[in-house]
Amino acid sequence: MAAAELLSDEGYRADGRRPTELRKVRARMGVFAQADGSAYIEQGNTKALAVVYGPHEMRGSRSKALPDRALVNCQYSVATFSTGERRRRPPHGDRRAAELGLRLKQLFEAAILTRLFPRSQIDIYVQILQSDGSDYCACVNAAALAVMDAGIPMRDFVCASSAGMADDTPLADLSGPEEAAGGPQLALALLPASGQIVLLRLGARLHQERLEAAMEAAGQACRALHAVLDRVVRERLCEVTALMGD
Repeated sequence: MAAAELLSDEGYRADGRRPTELRKVRARMGVFAQADGSAYIEQGNTKALAVVYGPHEMRGSRSKALPDRALVNCQYSVATFSTGERRRRPPHGDRRAAELGLRLKQLFEAAILTRLFPRSQIDIYVQILQSDGSDYCACVNAAALAVMDAGIPMRDFVCASSAGMADDTPLADLSGPEEAAGGPQLALALLPASGQIVLLRLGARLHQERLEAAMEAAGQACRALHAVLDRVVRERLCEVTALMGD
């Protein structure tokens, strides 16, 4: 699908969305009773799951404990059945998954108030169950909900969205076919209240003017996602409060 084919003459994308329109979002918190926090999210046909354990005492060597803050451990994985073609596990580990796990760790180290939990550990595990575009961003959103479900304080909500370009028109929340079409793509994660950017990943060179347009589209998508996920958090809070009352 070439860039010119990403938008129809009427300005619609292949799935019927406007350029900056999000895919349908569904999310739930508290999906695993065994974990301290958990969440499941669907963004279009992309489905992600996140579980959180902690804060807890350091596992393994205690020499890794940080005296002034919690150690955040993140693992990112993609299920072998997440795409139409069954994926084979790399013989020596998935380097891309390790890289994305490291980025997830850096992102949540910036968002979580780790100094409240010295010499402890927080584990965040995310997995893509179905891949159809903006996978990493969906994992960030699921992880943010899971961290909140675990009752771990953060500086702010964390929301992430992708963006791309169809010629000079920015597209938000890219689907699988749109990502497969190639072209510049970026992933943006921000703290909505302050507007602080905690992640900016660009997949190809992009002129400054187009970069600003793509970042603005991703930023608007993050703020729209925040409104949706905030309702999910409030519904979960009401649910937990009702259970405590019983």
